[in-house]
Amino acid sequence: MSLNVKKFREALSAFATGVTVVTTKNSEGESVGMTASSFNSVSMSPPLILWSVSKNAKSAHAFKDAPYFSVNVLSSNQIEISNRFATSGANKFENTPHIINENNVPLISDCTSRFDCKKYAVHDGGDHWIVLGEVLTFEDSKREGLVFSSGSYATATLIK
Repeated sequence: MSLNVKKFREALSAFATGVTVVTTKNSEGESVGMTASSFNSVSMSPPLILWSVSKNAKSAHAFKDAPYFSVNVLSSNQIEISNRFATSGANKFENTPHIINENNVPLISDCTSRFDCKKYAVHDGGDHWIVLGEVLTFEDSKREGLVFSSGSYATATLIK
């Protein structure tokens, strides 16, 4: 059975996800970042997360080879940052407020949360690399998070 790739992608997009920008430095010491919605928790002990990067992405090898990276969970007011890091090309950090942490990883300012990681493992996942990170530190600002579903941005309303 062969799948219709377009319809498969559309069906997957119905699953609402948080929006992240994953950041690191490449082997030349340049800041690298990309928007990713493929972020998930894996384990509490040790504290592990995962995300995936297309093997065809310009920055795929930077993330596959980097010893450290950060997952920046975007706030609801950071749509412009999400769009900037989702496109290929220009210096994405030039107009993005950020700092560099002690592991030389760029951290985006004003996110809802952030997970600073040491690479734990990288696995082959078809046309993607599945990157596992051991969380070394994290921050949680309690800001409203940015959500992506069915090709559009949204925010999540909590039901109590």
